[in-house]
Amino acid sequence: MSNKILIIDDDEKLSGLLQRYFSQFGLELITATSGEAGLAQLKQAPDVVILDVMLPGKSGFDLCQEIRQACMVPIIMLTARTDVTDRIVGLKLGADDYVVKPVDPRELLARIESVLRRTQAKPTESGILRFEGLEINVNARTVLLDETEVKLSTMEFEVLLLLTRNQGKVLSRDELLDNLRGIEFESFNRSIDVLISRLRQKLKDDPKNPRFFKTVWGSGYLFIGNKESSRKAS
Repeated sequence: MSNKILIIDDDEKLSGLLQRYFSQFGLELITATSGEAGLAQLKQAPDVVILDVMLPGKSGFDLCQEIRQACMVPIIMLTARTDVTDRIVGLKLGADDYVVKPVDPRELLARIESVLRRTQAKPTESGILRFEGLEINVNARTVLLDETEVKLSTMEFEVLLLLTRNQGKVLSRDELLDNLRGIEFESFNRSIDVLISRLRQKLKDDPKNPRFFKTVWGSGYLFIGNKESSRKAS
């Protein structure tokens, strides 16, 4: 079965180009030219959503927020502006990645494949990771904080998993970015800061009195949670 990609963009010429290009690689492209139409297409359960920032009526940022409230499907945002502001706002709202227009279909395909590898590949480590108050189910890709489920985006989950797997080791922003993307791209260190900030909010981690994440100024981030035990998931 081919992967479904939902693109929400009012540029029908671009959507047509991507549809023809992606079909060569076994991807099924679902198109929508407005936010309302895009939300309606979520019922088709796409594997990835490509979302333009500049949409008629409802903005891509508003739509990103609504999609996140409905589900945790990976979101790749498209922005025509090279200013980092759009990227930061998108990440804060739960986007997993971003591509600057004009879009090179090859780059967008590489981003999609990278996201699909992370969300669909069998994990190299099976089981459940447990720390004081925190439980990570690697197979189910779920997180419990004090026995309450916490919804994380694809990128947030990957950042958490990378840090916990490297417990006690400082990971620089470049190391985190290299492991997350898996492809060549223009380094954007601020995105890691935004993702860590979102994780801290969701896991109720006070940066002044950290429970899980410690900022090592000038170096990167360190996971300091105390590991309880690990076992294979049944």
